[in-house]
Amino acid sequence: MVKELLVHLRPHRKILVVGGLLGLVGSAAGLAMPLLAKYVVDAFGEDRPMTGPLLWLTVAVLVGAVVAAGGSYLMERTGENIVLGARRGLVDRMLRLRVADVDRLNPGDLLSRVTSDTTLLRAVLTNGIVESISAAFMLVGAIVMMATMDGVLLLVTLGVVAVVGGLVGLLMPRIQRAQTQAQEAVGEMGSVLDRALQAYRTVKASGAEEREIAVVADAAGRARDRGLRVAGWTSLAGVATFMAVQIAFVAVLGVGGARVAAGTLAVSSLIAFLLYLFYLVAPIGQLVQGAVQLQQGLAAMRRIKEIEDLPAEPTGVAAHASAEPIGVIFQDVSFRYGDDRPMVHDGVSFTVPPRGLTALVGPSGAGKSTVFSLIERFYEHQGGTITVGGRDIRDWPLAELRAALGYVEQDAPVLAGTLWENLLFAARDATEDELRDAIARTRLDDLVSRLPEGLETPVGHRGVLLSGGERQRVAIARALLRRARLLLLDEATSQLDAVNELRLREVVADAAKDTTVLVIAHRLSTVTGADRIVVMDGGRVRAVGTHDELLGQDDLYRELAATQFLAGQPL
Repeated sequence: MVKELLVHLRPHRKILVVGGLLGLVGSAAGLAMPLLAKYVVDAFGEDRPMTGPLLWLTVAVLVGAVVAAGGSYLMERTGENIVLGARRGLVDRMLRLRVADVDRLNPGDLLSRVTSDTTLLRAVLTNGIVESISAAFMLVGAIVMMATMDGVLLLVTLGVVAVVGGLVGLLMPRIQRAQTQAQEAVGEMGSVLDRALQAYRTVKASGAEEREIAVVADAAGRARDRGLRVAGWTSLAGVATFMAVQIAFVAVLGVGGARVAAGTLAVSSLIAFLLYLFYLVAPIGQLVQGAVQLQQGLAAMRRIKEIEDLPAEPTGVAAHASAEPIGVIFQDVSFRYGDDRPMVHDGVSFTVPPRGLTALVGPSGAGKSTVFSLIERFYEHQGGTITVGGRDIRDWPLAELRAALGYVEQDAPVLAGTLWENLLFAARDATEDELRDAIARTRLDDLVSRLPEGLETPVGHRGVLLSGGERQRVAIARALLRRARLLLLDEATSQLDAVNELRLREVVADAAKDTTVLVIAHRLSTVTGADRIVVMDGGRVRAVGTHDELLGQDDLYRELAATQFLAGQPL
């Protein structure tokens, strides 16, 4: 994991070197202070002028402060850039993951990885690594200076520090495990909160606020408990570091005092040695803190790496494709969502000819929506063949395949933003005339005229300011603007009133003259005029025909039509 951490440092290595050098200069100025203080004491004891030593001491203080501030700013700036790069890379990866993998992940946990986990990288890659190098320089420099003062006192100091340092080293694996658990708990809390926010109206309507608050509070409590565990181990490491210096001070004071009394050590040297000893507090503390932050960074990197290791869909730009409609052939297709899940498609075979309207009907759970997921290659079928436009679907470059498709999901999602941004979401190059035509065909004229800012009106989070029917019409207009060669409509009229449903049926029928339209419908009234209707049940195709043909041939279709009062409806 350390190697993966350093990958994030590589693009910023030059600025980090500059910041590190400034830190080293500031450290060097700091290291000179105890020695300059010795000269001041010597000058005072020998009754010499102290102006020179005091002036040099003042210069060292000022230079050290200014240079250290500049280095600190560069480190913080670099840290922010590292976080930015990590977040961009992680988001880029997330949005290129396969739908099958994203379906297994919790949105709240994904957000936690992009926000809190990447923030931890800043601490470990700047304070944790770069500043630890500066601290190591200060530590080595202080030890060298202490060695020039008195070798015996140095051995006493190093003996105490080494013992306590070994104890701190034993704590590091525990800190890493605790940090990993704490970050997982934060992700779990985000997932629980996301669940409540995604079903906000349902929570309100069910009077479940208190229950959901308790669930989120429990998750927050678990995150707190695991965070306290991290704080406990980290505090123990910090206390051990502090105690090392204090014990070393007592030992040096005792041994050094005896040596001063014996006349083998000057008082000024003992004072300078004690100053250097206290000077060890900062670098040792920084090294311990760096080690702790490294454990946190490794835990964060492990969670980020879990996403980076997931297979991504192939990237590429869709080639300029023909506008000719394309057909679809399912031949003995089998599919299940997991090895431990039941078959969703078990030998599905049907043909959708280029141009015209084909409908998929059947009871819930028959596998109709899965047909669309397989055509879009959100999932890969396990058996049989799927042919799109005369080519095996796996031979299509993914970007080119999806560029040829227009897809309206069952819940017709609308994104936060303006109405204009939503309409052109899948076709940013659409002309003004094409936009007006799509608005007119989907009967959105009245909506645009009612909105205070017209097309520039924000529609709210997930289109909350639009009605269900309006969201469906926006989604259909978005698909029409894509100029698709194959239009996939999943329950596209389920939330429309009778008048708008009739108008939209006319739009779909009109679109079917120039392209291939494949519709999933529970309301058979929307597809009685389809060129062909495929009846699915239990993951199989049981019948194919027109409305009239199926009324006479298939019991299931006849039952569906009878329950919707369509058994005798003319075409």
